[in-house]
Amino acid sequence: MEVQSKQFIALADIGIHNTDQRAAVLKGTTNAHTKRLAAMYASGQEYGEALRQQAAEARRRALRNLPDLLEQAEANMTANGMHVLWAESPADANRLMLEIAARHDVQRVAKAKSMLTEELGVNHALEAAGIEVTETDLGEWIIQLNDEAPSHIIAPVIHKSKESIVEVFREKVNYTGSTDATEMAAFAREKLRRVFLEADMGISGGNFIVAETGTFGLVTNEGNGRMVTAMPRVHVAFIGIEKVVETLDDYSLLTQLVARAGTGQVMTVYTQMIGGPRRDGEPDGPDHVYVILVDNGRTKIYATEYAEALACIRCGACQNACPVYQNTGGHAYGWVYGGPIGAVITPLLTGLENASPLPYASTLCGACKQACPVDIDLPRMLLDLRRDIVDAGISGQGWGAGLFLWGVGNRNPALFGFGGFAARTAINSAPIIKKLLPPPLSGWTDYRDFPDFAPKPFRDLWQERQKRKSNGANGADKDQHHDA
Repeated sequence: MEVQSKQFIALADIGIHNTDQRAAVLKGTTNAHTKRLAAMYASGQEYGEALRQQAAEARRRALRNLPDLLEQAEANMTANGMHVLWAESPADANRLMLEIAARHDVQRVAKAKSMLTEELGVNHALEAAGIEVTETDLGEWIIQLNDEAPSHIIAPVIHKSKESIVEVFREKVNYTGSTDATEMAAFAREKLRRVFLEADMGISGGNFIVAETGTFGLVTNEGNGRMVTAMPRVHVAFIGIEKVVETLDDYSLLTQLVARAGTGQVMTVYTQMIGGPRRDGEPDGPDHVYVILVDNGRTKIYATEYAEALACIRCGACQNACPVYQNTGGHAYGWVYGGPIGAVITPLLTGLENASPLPYASTLCGACKQACPVDIDLPRMLLDLRRDIVDAGISGQGWGAGLFLWGVGNRNPALFGFGGFAARTAINSAPIIKKLLPPPLSGWTDYRDFPDFAPKPFRDLWQERQKRKSNGANGADKDQHHDA
């Protein structure tokens, strides 16, 4: 997927002015956020916070031991009959996948929902090789039909209303039914059943790999995940190297947190573990299971102060809580991942120079950290990335010079006082300025009035207070001297 994150401001402007999209995103994120709170804290605030911290430690423990756990996972998955392959880049991952497809004469692929495959451009690679690929998650299928990218980690079609989805169905697959959700789902089910039956290969992601057992898990709310991983004769799973966890106990905890934080469920409808290909005597399952462990910049992040970002379990809770995401939608972020986690990992994975606006796409309100089920400090990382952008000189000379002069003025009491006096005098004498400040301050006044200055600045109030205290103390000293 082409990185367009440098265009965030222009793309955000489009999203903000798309009233139908804003309404759909606000409705979807608000519902998910409300359900998350109910599910996370159903047994009380203390219990919910204890779950978060236990999950946070499970992820951080796995990251601390990541190299060893990956070796353990590879050995156990191999012992379970899986083929484990390693991919450093999207090109490596797609090459391995196409080699597998050629080896098994694959013509049709059924695909389960996977953000990592979006990151790698798997669909484009398959189509370029002449292989038919169909997304079988309902939301992913809709956006595939409409040639769009997903706009949310959990709910890829959150930006569309039922009415707009019906239009896609009518235009792309000759749907003639109503906007009734049950009728639309039944239509999609009928269309996709052929895909499951005819596919030579199933492709999935993986929510977590359990190192101690050599299994990996998928959590979904649609049966397509199980059919994609069980019905085709070949199953290929793309999994990021950061997704490994130590034990089954960690897995059982984290799968609950994905559901509670992402969709407000205690557990998702389907929670499955894959332990290898079909064994002798088993009636179903694939003949071959390949696991492609993908780096694509993750080891680079692992060696930095941003390693905590790799603890993300891709639940989308930070997106649902973020006021910026709620207004702009996910496509504004210009790549696979939107919202606060996207504003952090997109610059880290694609390069600061390719995504420099994203760390500023935040109010720093802290809602993302509060919502994160593994307590990732996203606001801190957004601030640190802003620092990195300035240090790298990516922010532009104009901003650097402006901030330097602002710093000079704020360090000098006389200049600071004069600046406040000049601004206060100008606005009080011409109130229209509050609506028409010049750039870059017009970024504020284009959408809201500049706030009024206080009649008297705090520094004057403070000096008067100190003077009164000093005069009072002097008067008391004189009284004591007179009494003596």
